[in-house]
Amino acid sequence: MAYRSYVLVCGGTACESSKANAIFEALNTECKTHNLENEVQVIKTGCFGFCEQGPIVKILPEDSFYVQVTPKDAKELFEEHIIKGREVTRLLYNKEKSRKHAKVEDIDFYQKQFRIVLRNCGFIDPENIDEYIAREGYVALEKVLFDMTADDVIAEMKTAGLRGRGGAGFPTWMKWNFTKGAKGDQKYIVCNADEGDPGAYMDRSTLEGDPHSVLEAMAIAGHTVGANQGYIYIRAEYPLAIKRLEIAMAQAREYGLLGKGILGTDFDFDIEIRLGAGAFVCGEETALLASIEGKRGMPVPRPPFPAVKGLWGMPTVINNVETWANIPVIILKGGDWFSQIGTPDSSGTKVFALTGKIRNSGLVEVPMGTTLREIIYDIGGGIANDRAFKAVQTGGPSGGVITKEFLDTPIDFGSLTKLGSMMGSGGMIVMDEDDCIVDVAKFYLTFSVEESCGKCAPCRIGGRSLMNLLEKITKGNGELKDIEQMREIGSAMKRASLCALGQTAPNPILSTLNFFEEEYLAHINDKKCPAGKCKSLITYNILADKCIGCTACARKCPTSAISGERRAVHVIDQAACIKCGACYDTCKFGAIEVR
Repeated sequence: MAYRSYVLVCGGTACESSKANAIFEALNTECKTHNLENEVQVIKTGCFGFCEQGPIVKILPEDSFYVQVTPKDAKELFEEHIIKGREVTRLLYNKEKSRKHAKVEDIDFYQKQFRIVLRNCGFIDPENIDEYIAREGYVALEKVLFDMTADDVIAEMKTAGLRGRGGAGFPTWMKWNFTKGAKGDQKYIVCNADEGDPGAYMDRSTLEGDPHSVLEAMAIAGHTVGANQGYIYIRAEYPLAIKRLEIAMAQAREYGLLGKGILGTDFDFDIEIRLGAGAFVCGEETALLASIEGKRGMPVPRPPFPAVKGLWGMPTVINNVETWANIPVIILKGGDWFSQIGTPDSSGTKVFALTGKIRNSGLVEVPMGTTLREIIYDIGGGIANDRAFKAVQTGGPSGGVITKEFLDTPIDFGSLTKLGSMMGSGGMIVMDEDDCIVDVAKFYLTFSVEESCGKCAPCRIGGRSLMNLLEKITKGNGELKDIEQMREIGSAMKRASLCALGQTAPNPILSTLNFFEEEYLAHINDKKCPAGKCKSLITYNILADKCIGCTACARKCPTSAISGERRAVHVIDQAACIKCGACYDTCKFGAIEVR
């Protein structure tokens, strides 16, 4: 059925937390109130990507892009735009005041993006299989079943040059080929959806917005390598993604796209969901497999690799969500088409979760080879609050920082590794001049130490030793020898740890030491935190020539550390001060000094 208007409401987790459901319901109510159910369709989609501006509502065919919408705006949007044909200008995304209208293709956030993985997110109802099919969904599976051999599929994947998007960048075709050629009474296909990096939500958003793309890809892999059972390992903290996966799987079975005799052939393939308890180490493939088997999620030495001996000792293909989402497009458009995107060594696109001190945070999908400067400034809009750029952390707790001298570095697997960072799953956290680099390193290391399974000594003991040294430095007790000791421990962890968690845990420290050693030295030699973040190294003082004795700071101080008569200069008792900064934030006269 064709409608004259389509109202697309962002239904990702971020927008739902900002009352997107209420907006959706309010728009549907308006539709019924005006008896337009047969002319206007209101659709809840997945994430649009532009999270900074959510909740988002897009109306077609005008392609009007409304941002920061509230449930109260639904009535005006419907009555003005749908009924009267007039855009609600105040809700349009419009950075340039001279432009009355900003279509999606005109918005700076999207101009340099190229969407393959996120091709359907924000365009379809993820809970309606017909909408996925309308955008060539399951056509790739049909092509594989009727027009291609397993070797044809492997050859197409090899031509495409797709490398795993989970962090290591291993060639996908090679992994599939290993499993295809391995002997085993049973083979398995596994989707790693255990996304745990701080600030990362690429896989979650893909599953929320386009679950069928992953199901179709897993079925393609199953037919290619000779597997009839798949598992999606997803953390239980992703309830919306789990719900939409369950709906998609039920619909696919109903349509004969999962289960017995897919599309009338003799190919059987089904998928089950396994919930993870949120252990970061279970993102490592052998720990993930152990968790699926009902064991404690702990890594085991490799080889043998899971492609040959994996789940329950059988050959197993494991790829992450983003890798899977590329597969149907490669099969449909061909490996040659895909290989022309990106760089010779890193073909295709990469999805990043752009967060931190950035104007336009959100999901970004760009061709490999796009520079950091383009992502941060052209797409991200630059640093928030007009602060100076300091560094960007890529690869989450396993990565490292990249400074302004390298903003023109093309993003690919090799370039980031040379700078001491890594692609990782796609977290990209931007820092400004107010961030303490030592505190940043401590934040990531704290995460890795807490998430270590404790199985191997280099990770268990080395991580804690590094943590103790960072604590010592940020509390003003650091010594020069601590820097060399951190380098030695970090190097040993990289060589001797059992899995990638321990091997990469020192990266944030080693990277920040490489680029910001002077900041570590300021903490050690001067006992000062240049960014004013490390509480033990800062002091709040009241400037006598600026204090007017308004008592505002004294009233806000939680420990009553500030004393003084009204209209008289106040004083801070340093012994009682807990360095909370409440006085600094409260003073309107610039009378509080941070040293």
